[in-house]
Amino acid sequence: MSQILNPRNPTNLSPQKIPLLMATSAAAIDTKKPPEQPPGTSYWTCKKNDFFPETSFNSFSDYKSALSQIYPRLKDRVLSRSSDSFELVESQKESVNPMKKCLTWWDLIWMSFGSVVGSGIFTITGQEAHNHAGPAILISYAISGFSALLSVFCYTEFAVEIPVAGGSFSFLRIELGDFIAYIAASNILLEAVVGAAGLGRGWSSYFASMINSNSDFLRIRINSFSEGFNLLDPIAVIVLLIANGIAMSGTRRTSFLNWLSSVLSALVIVFIIIVGFMHSKTENLTPFFPYGAEGVFQAAAVVYWSYTGFDIVATMAEETKKPSRDIPIGLLGSMSVITVIYCLMSLTLTMMQKYSEIDVNAPYTVVFDKIGMKWAKYLVSVIALKGMTTSLLVGSLGQARYTTQIARAHMIPPWFARIHPKTSTPINATLLVTILSAVIAFFSSLDVLSSVFSFSTLFIFMLMAMALLVRRYYVADVTPKQGLYKFLGCLFFIASSSICLTVLWNVKHSWIGYTVCGVVWFAATLALQLLPKQRTPTIWQVPLVPWLPSLSIGMNIFLIGSLGYQAFLRFFICSAVMLLYYLFVGVHATYDVAHNEVTERKIEEAKEDSNQVKL
Repeated sequence: MSQILNPRNPTNLSPQKIPLLMATSAAAIDTKKPPEQPPGTSYWTCKKNDFFPETSFNSFSDYKSALSQIYPRLKDRVLSRSSDSFELVESQKESVNPMKKCLTWWDLIWMSFGSVVGSGIFTITGQEAHNHAGPAILISYAISGFSALLSVFCYTEFAVEIPVAGGSFSFLRIELGDFIAYIAASNILLEAVVGAAGLGRGWSSYFASMINSNSDFLRIRINSFSEGFNLLDPIAVIVLLIANGIAMSGTRRTSFLNWLSSVLSALVIVFIIIVGFMHSKTENLTPFFPYGAEGVFQAAAVVYWSYTGFDIVATMAEETKKPSRDIPIGLLGSMSVITVIYCLMSLTLTMMQKYSEIDVNAPYTVVFDKIGMKWAKYLVSVIALKGMTTSLLVGSLGQARYTTQIARAHMIPPWFARIHPKTSTPINATLLVTILSAVIAFFSSLDVLSSVFSFSTLFIFMLMAMALLVRRYYVADVTPKQGLYKFLGCLFFIASSSICLTVLWNVKHSWIGYTVCGVVWFAATLALQLLPKQRTPTIWQVPLVPWLPSLSIGMNIFLIGSLGYQAFLRFFICSAVMLLYYLFVGVHATYDVAHNEVTERKIEEAKEDSNQVKL
């Protein structure tokens, strides 16, 4: 197989020299930039070859011929893996113009804060404290925060070594292959589109509730439309257009606006915590575990969604000035602080009011109203609006960069990979996400689809932990077959024991079963610890490998298991639909690109050889 498809050791270096090779590849992006747009050519050209330049789509007969080869091409794509150098250098040439390196660790910290800290903390906390955890909601937030930090560790190591715009898509494409990366990419795009639409409608609801008690006050009802699609929301569309317009105008400008609003909201949150502790009562913390351990874990699975959004920051690595320093500080620093803030806010709420008396819809508004601070209703609403606004701003940046890298791989038309020469932002990719999300936000209430994205997020986090283990323990053409089989066996037992424990927790509580699953997980992780590592990062690395990634796999599987069967059903239906697109379009486009690159390289090598012979 070609170097592009399987380039793990193209120079026959020893395993000891491979970390140095990978470290230097991360720096290659600074010196090897994509060629700038030729003068006289328009950024907005929309020819057929701009969307489908691959040979399989040259004519209908070519396409028919490509369809007849679906099986061998699919097999090729499933077994093919990208490389660090290809993602860092070659794929960026599809964008014509480079992205501008303008972000520091300070920007990344506040981007993470703006993306993660939204309205969820003000609504989910009261609901789960009242219904499932009681005062132990503090423990639920700590468990979820720890699980999120495990995923942050994995993202950080990849983003430091491979600072590209694709985030998890690029990382999975390198370690788990094209096909797995596509499944992740399709779910990322689905999350981007519907998640942005949900934020737009949520913003509209909060804004309307500040004016009128009816949250649908600003929506237009069309009785002839079916239920769930009969409330048209022009405010949501306007908010999405403004947020994405700012994101298109420049990364630095968007970062500054996010920083400004996030600092103000952080000051308000600190104020809420201080005032809350001043009016707290320790007797409200008893009983601390009214619903037992099961309630704590059930609440942890729900409040986990308050931590999502940090993966967006990993997509900004290509625009970070010094990834080796800025990304670890930005990601790990922000998520550690956010975990502490969430724990303090949940503790404040349960100390101010008995858990059984907490209002499940507006907990902080009601509890501050009871101590005579009625203006808190507006304060909480403003902070919630701010949270959704900054989530939209940072989300617009991240979603467009995911889309850009997916287009660079030709899984969607490469026209969406273009970077505008003046703004240095992916305007085409941003427009794609904006238009689709605006259409959905205008018509749909999105209630039915909410659990799909929870499943997708946890699924991708689990794959990222597996990809990190693959990166450490397997290097193609270097790792012996026996070592590969041992590694796959350990990984199988880690995942299987986690699945078995999750099934037991949801179906039948059995301490014997829990013990057996725990012992199998521990033994498999210990066996993996004893295997020789094939790669050791020289810049920044996740500590305690394989224990932390193995624990991340287990916790993400456990949280996936806490979702209802409808989430599984919707996830697999959506993935099946996206698979059809891959079979009829994606697999042929990526196959052509990979093999055309191989042909071009062979021609170049032949020319170089002939020139040397002449000399």
